[in-house]
Amino acid sequence: MEEDMNATTERKVPELSLLSYVNGTNADQVKFVDDIMYGLKDYGFIVLKDHTVDQKKVDMAYEYLSEFYALPLSVKEKYAGNNGGQRGYTPFKVEHAKNNDNPDLKEFWHVGRELAATSQYKGVYPENVWPTEVPEFKETFLQLYNSMDTTSGILLEAIGRGLDVPSSFFAEMINDGNSILRAIHYPPTKGEDTKNSIRAAAHEDINLITMLVGATESGLELLDHDGTWLAVDSKPGEIVVDTGDMMSRLTNDVLPATTHRVVNPTNDGSRRFSMPFFVHPHSKANLSCLPSCVGEGAKYEDITAGDFLVQRLKEIGLY
Repeated sequence: MEEDMNATTERKVPELSLLSYVNGTNADQVKFVDDIMYGLKDYGFIVLKDHTVDQKKVDMAYEYLSEFYALPLSVKEKYAGNNGGQRGYTPFKVEHAKNNDNPDLKEFWHVGRELAATSQYKGVYPENVWPTEVPEFKETFLQLYNSMDTTSGILLEAIGRGLDVPSSFFAEMINDGNSILRAIHYPPTKGEDTKNSIRAAAHEDINLITMLVGATESGLELLDHDGTWLAVDSKPGEIVVDTGDMMSRLTNDVLPATTHRVVNPTNDGSRRFSMPFFVHPHSKANLSCLPSCVGEGAKYEDITAGDFLVQRLKEIGLY
């Protein structure tokens, strides 16, 4: 009998429809919750085929991002050094992965929340800075930030249902949260030390969840259970979602923070843009283990989101 060559199913990050949760029946919502919990438990990643972020906002942001990164370094550096890189520009080869001294081959810009004057976190979170050389940058990125912020709330509501927490749990945790939109440029790697440095060395994200919109080109890989690297493929208009260390702590590793990286391209003359939205709680949020995830005991000590963020920023060379 001829051997079945397809006996082993190829590992592939699950693709889900967020609109089936937003617009669907209760049964559709239950299925989405089951599917996202399965994807995040088994892979640490899922891909949203459709969602509530306007692709036109994404496309405009990439256009102005390209315009900014084309500016002379002396101009870009005017916006560097803001509160440990939490806002504004971080130059090429400054950030490195935890426990890795080789710098990543990237430069990036951070946009944070615009807080109301009455917010208790006004003056706690750094203020945004904006490049005057690209006048449309501010409005475009604030619109995209707000769209991503709204969508993150929907995703966390669904995850909360899977974790059996009160319906308002994550909404309260991310209200006035310190979420960050990171606009990354990976320049051509020609002439760089590509033996020791890659575009983003193996790491786990710090936050609750990360939402990555429409990166140009590819290179994103996750570390699978068997120790192999699995490509995370997505198409234009899709959003890649993964879980970070804060979610891992909250859930006692029920939803683990999966190690991932961005490898160097085969064409050393190519560049890549990427925009992950790092969803953070407000800085006073306690990252203590959820009752539904305690099992045989909490693995991590209690810590606030603000203290944990500072701890991790120091580890990656940004604080």
